[in-house]
Amino acid sequence: MRNFDAVIVGAGPAGLACAATMRAAEFNVTVFEKADNVGSAWRRHYDRLHLHTDRKHSGLPGMAMPQTYPLYPSRMQMVAYLESYAARFDIRPAFNTTISCIRRDGAGWRAEAAGGPITAPVVIVATGIADAPYRPSWPGLNAYQGAVVHSSEYRNPAPYPGKRVLVVGFGNSGGEIALDLAEAGVDVALAVRGPVQILPRDLLGLPILTWAILYQHLPARLVDLINAPILRLAVGSFEKLGLRRAAKGPRQMVEEDGRVPLIDIGTLARIRDGSIRIRGAIDRFVSDGVAFADATVEKFDAVILATGFQPDLRRLIPDVEGVFDRQGMPLQTGRATNAPGLYFCGQTTSPTGQLREIGLEAQRIAENARRYMAAAR
Repeated sequence: MRNFDAVIVGAGPAGLACAATMRAAEFNVTVFEKADNVGSAWRRHYDRLHLHTDRKHSGLPGMAMPQTYPLYPSRMQMVAYLESYAARFDIRPAFNTTISCIRRDGAGWRAEAAGGPITAPVVIVATGIADAPYRPSWPGLNAYQGAVVHSSEYRNPAPYPGKRVLVVGFGNSGGEIALDLAEAGVDVALAVRGPVQILPRDLLGLPILTWAILYQHLPARLVDLINAPILRLAVGSFEKLGLRRAAKGPRQMVEEDGRVPLIDIGTLARIRDGSIRIRGAIDRFVSDGVAFADATVEKFDAVILATGFQPDLRRLIPDVEGVFDRQGMPLQTGRATNAPGLYFCGQTTSPTGQLREIGLEAQRIAENARRYMAAAR
């Protein structure tokens, strides 16, 4: 039995940020990571990925991103930054170690791992929101003879020259993968089921995140009302392209529905010039393609599911009440939960930037955990 002040699950940005802030608060911390390196999710992302948030607002507590990085760092620059961050704060995760279950153990917690159980009064789950790919099911999918991959498996257009590809989903992964394929000359269509919102990456010469932070204390509906005219000018009309504009504005979509608007880095221009064709909702698969809800059928050689992720943390922590919603996501992230000593970091989307929010959450968790431990003594 190994004993620590705090156990952190995950060595991505959230886990590393929590390790740094908890150590600064004088906790004896250990970090467990099921992969063999830090930032494993970033290493798996598609090749062309760059941050959609700017360098200034994407650093973790205690260490800014290098000034030599571009305004929007690449995924491998993000990986290098995470490696440097771990070295800077002497964070040495136990790699290739899966925490299979976390349960109450008296006044503390017991985490089960292959090397034996670990106990601690504080547990921080920082496994991220990109940990469990969601693969919808449609009638006829098993009979479809083409390739079906999730966006988490996509790397670059190399496997797809001369093929007809359908990308399913209009989030940032779907939009950027479709753009990647179109720029490589691949015949690509984008299946969009519902209404959408689109934001430019930069607005009036500033990163869009700067505006989100400026307005962060205003009500979401008011922010969307203020921004609507200028966003229409910046993005233009897209209703005639086969896309429907969502009734809710971008900020409301994030806060109320957990849906992130498309941050446009060129996808919309490719839709306008016909390089990316817009299709509607999928009704079913056929042996050589897809039948859509409008009764049209089109042949496709491959389908890429940019359908997001659905991590259900109830499997990891099965015996707590009042902690998770009906989908198994934490009701509180970056704050104390209904289970004393249990925290989550980076487990939700944020209108002011995921990495920025992770840093703020890590600092709040460390301060709350310090007070919790002081009161327990």
